[in-house]
Amino acid sequence: MTAPATSTAPARGGRWIEEWDPEDEVFWEEKGEKVARRNLFFSVLSEHIGFSIWTLWSVMVLFMGPEYGLTPADKFLLTSMVTLVGAVVRVPYTFAVALFGGRNWTIVSASLLLVPTVAAFVVMEPGTSFNTFLVVGLLAGIGGGNFASSMTNINAFFPLRKKGWALGLNAGGGNIGVPVIQLVALAIIGASGGPRVLLGIYIPLIVVAAVLSALFMDNIASVKNDTGAARDAAKDAHTWIMSFLYIGTFGSFIGYAFAFGQVLQVQFGRTPLQAAYLTFIGPLLGSLIRPLGGWLADRYGGARITLWNFVAMAAATGILVFASSEKSLPLFVGVFVVLFVLSGLGNGSTYKMIPGIFQKKAVDKGLEGEEAARYGRRLSGASMGLIGAVGALGGVGINLAFRQSFLSSGSGTGAFVTFLVFYAVAFMVTWAVYLRRPAASGARATATAEAKSQLSYAEV
Repeated sequence: MTAPATSTAPARGGRWIEEWDPEDEVFWEEKGEKVARRNLFFSVLSEHIGFSIWTLWSVMVLFMGPEYGLTPADKFLLTSMVTLVGAVVRVPYTFAVALFGGRNWTIVSASLLLVPTVAAFVVMEPGTSFNTFLVVGLLAGIGGGNFASSMTNINAFFPLRKKGWALGLNAGGGNIGVPVIQLVALAIIGASGGPRVLLGIYIPLIVVAAVLSALFMDNIASVKNDTGAARDAAKDAHTWIMSFLYIGTFGSFIGYAFAFGQVLQVQFGRTPLQAAYLTFIGPLLGSLIRPLGGWLADRYGGARITLWNFVAMAAATGILVFASSEKSLPLFVGVFVVLFVLSGLGNGSTYKMIPGIFQKKAVDKGLEGEEAARYGRRLSGASMGLIGAVGALGGVGINLAFRQSFLSSGSGTGAFVTFLVFYAVAFMVTWAVYLRRPAASGARATATAEAKSQLSYAEV
């Protein structure tokens, strides 16, 4: 969504960097790398806590026993709405870095996390109405936006040759906020503590993250919003195709992270402590394996890895349908963890496809060298914000599907059947758009050109 300006911005006070050229190797080695790594570290810290607050209610509902008067359907509706807000705010958060500065917006976005956390601390007690919990839960959705602004900010600090590593580390460090808050909740439940203890731990951490961002991060003056790139990306079919595929990977990751503990409680009768012992494993492994998905995509092609990843996700979901209908807890938990791992792997491979797709489009337009690279960077950067926002909507769909499934049959089996169908469709879309060899046509030259164009997508 952002692009470095060609001219230097007017001098201003505060922690603003007026000249920033990470592609200059001398500048990078003498000054740039140290500054970029420092900003990366504190950006990861803030984004990590943002993910934790976004998924806060996946943990809070484990504390909410019968005395709270909420049905399983109420809880699934609550978590689905939190996921929805987190998806929607990713779009404005992507533009905020260029409007306010990366450091300044990190301070603001970190500080804003106090609002849902303090509000939850105030209302978290039996007797509070469901509508009140819903409103407070919606506030927690702002934590989902921290990912978009953090990725946009760090993208500006690193040279092209280092972006993959930096963005992968930034995304992985944020995603790990999901299992971390679940582990903290496990410790609190195990010690017979209440939900306010969990909130009391995170409130000072939010303050620390905001203060450290103010002390050690920087703004880059030359980063500007490229609204033309955003419009061009929104008009490109590949942006929406990749959004659909990202619904299947990241949408699955965040949706299952919210729903796993509730499914264990409702369908298998686990206590909050028993559920908490199991819920963190899948998100943790799914977060850690994300860079491997990117590495495999580098080596074998993102489209190929994504294609076979959807095959594996469909197979795992088919086993979950069996485990759910047979009420086999060991098989259910084991395969659910595998599904988390596959969703993390797919996160890496799908995101790795995006720059390759737009680089390919640049070549198809006849662009070469740095001109082609600029075109690819411009559109891929703009499309990532939209893809990240739409992909997160998959988490909404997953929680709503579970809600309807439990309302209809008292089991999650129906939801898993729906997910199985989705992964099959995602497999077919990946194959048809990025891997299918086009059929021969009457005009040999046209067919040959189309074949070369189509086949090259297998390498992205």
